[in-house]
Amino acid sequence: VIGFPFGALSSKEKTDEVKAAVADGADELDMVMNIGAALDGRFNDVETDIAAVVKASVSAGEKVGKKIIVKVILETCFLDDATLVTCCQCAQKAGADFVKTSTGFASPKGIDGSQLPNGASVHHVTLMRKTVGPDMGVKASGGIHSSRTAVSMLNAGANRIGTSSGTKLIDTWDESIKIKGWDD
Repeated sequence: VIGFPFGALSSKEKTDEVKAAVADGADELDMVMNIGAALDGRFNDVETDIAAVVKASVSAGEKVGKKIIVKVILETCFLDDATLVTCCQCAQKAGADFVKTSTGFASPKGIDGSQLPNGASVHHVTLMRKTVGPDMGVKASGGIHSSRTAVSMLNAGANRIGTSSGTKLIDTWDESIKIKGWDD
C-alpha cells in the first residue's frame, strides 16, 4: 500500500514507495488518495498525485519487465457523492487501473461520537462503477465478511473483492445467491 493510511505523503515520497515496492516484487499497488486534498476540493492536486504514482509504476514496471496494476483507495466513508464522483474521475484521468473503496483503517465517527460505517457499500460501488464505466476496475474492500455481502458488491459493479474473510466466504457460500451475468 502506497501512502498508507491517509494518502498525505508527498508525491515524491509515494513514488519512492512505488520504486521500493516494485523492486521488492510487487505486481499491484494500492495507493491511498490524498484524502485531505479531496476533502479540501483540491482535485487538481488529487489527480496530479495519482498521475505521479501511475507514472512511477510504469517506469518501475518497465525496469522489471511487467505491468504494475495501480488501484486508488478513495476511503469512501469520508466522501459525499459529488466528491466521490470527482475523485473517481481524477483516478481515471490519471491512468489508474482501479478505484477502491477503502483501506479498512478509517474509523469515522458521528457528531455524537458513535462509530459510523466504513468499508464498502453497495451505494458507493454502484456510483463508482457508473462513474468509471466498464473499462476501469472497481474493487470493493472493507467489511465484506459474508457471501451475501460479496455478491451484493459484485452485483453493484465491483469486479474485485478485498476481504480478510476469504475462507469464511467460501466455507459459508450461499448457493441461492446469484451473481448478475454469471451462468449457473
